[in-house]
Amino acid sequence: MNINPALLDEAASRGILQREQSLALWRFLVDHQQAREHHSPSFKAAHVLYYLGGMIAIGAMTLFMNLGWERFAGTGLLAISAGYGAVAIALTEFLLRRKHLALPAGICAVLGVAMVPLAVYAAQHVMGLWSGGGAYRAYYTHIDWRWLFMELATLGAAVIALWRYRLPFLVLPVAVTLWFLSMDITPFLLGGEAASFYSDLGKRISTGFGLAMMLLALLVDLRARATKDFAFWLYVFGVLTFWGGLSSMNSDSEVGKFIYCCINLGLIAVGTALARRVFAVFGGLGVAFYLGHLSHQVFRDSMLFPVALTAIGLAIVAVGVAWQRHEARLGNWLRAMLPSAIGELVQRRAAIG
Repeated sequence: MNINPALLDEAASRGILQREQSLALWRFLVDHQQAREHHSPSFKAAHVLYYLGGMIAIGAMTLFMNLGWERFAGTGLLAISAGYGAVAIALTEFLLRRKHLALPAGICAVLGVAMVPLAVYAAQHVMGLWSGGGAYRAYYTHIDWRWLFMELATLGAAVIALWRYRLPFLVLPVAVTLWFLSMDITPFLLGGEAASFYSDLGKRISTGFGLAMMLLALLVDLRARATKDFAFWLYVFGVLTFWGGLSSMNSDSEVGKFIYCCINLGLIAVGTALARRVFAVFGGLGVAFYLGHLSHQVFRDSMLFPVALTAIGLAIVAVGVAWQRHEARLGNWLRAMLPSAIGELVQRRAAIG
């Protein structure tokens, strides 16, 4: 709903609000919106520069670190990671406590957390606990159960930083590390071979891990009562992990493929209810893959398939029209069937969306 001064003036003219109340309410709404834009991510030049610079700095010490850094050996890498981490945390404190700039402070805090896997890797070398090769940059590109200690330490550091600073962007390293953990824990459980991640059991483990991440995100969402969105990154990587494992499973059964389509339709429904686009994006991809399978395999030579598909599409549009006409009543009916906490979340997310 678009609230503007004219709408408040009309409410005052009908006696719903006093003139002074409408002016005070409008000032409150303007101040609230300005504060939210200041502290929440948006497509503004300053925010784009924050994230661009931050991602370059974080990428320099993670994804883009080259093999030349290995010459510093364990002690040198430990000193470098500690120095980077200390500078990042000092910048976080300065930007947050002195300048009250939450977005760049969160980016600096993430940079500090991103130094933890490098520090653990270096410490393992110093203590003689790393053997069998494997450069640090492979942490971001290769599946290996030996990364588990680095991942667990990173999770701990991210949770501590999140507890101290209460900045939503700090959920990003938590979500990414959980995603890495879902891949690296599979060879640890199944015998140490990275190829086991691509086995049927490995795919099921990934799917289950992703489902657990989505449930964790939902719990975070249910507990959140502020404007800060702490669940966003957990939803993104939870859905990515779940959908990736599910979509990589092979099934020779058309019933199994149909169930896959239904699960993706369920993702779209959940995304609509929670106003989380990531569910709808991956759910839509899954439905498209299923329809592509039907088109190229099951109904390859059928002239009626496009006609039937068109009818299905138009029927879905008709359902959408009917839903819009009775949205309030149907929404109340559906929320009444849900647990009260989830019903309140759906209503709150609908208001935000």
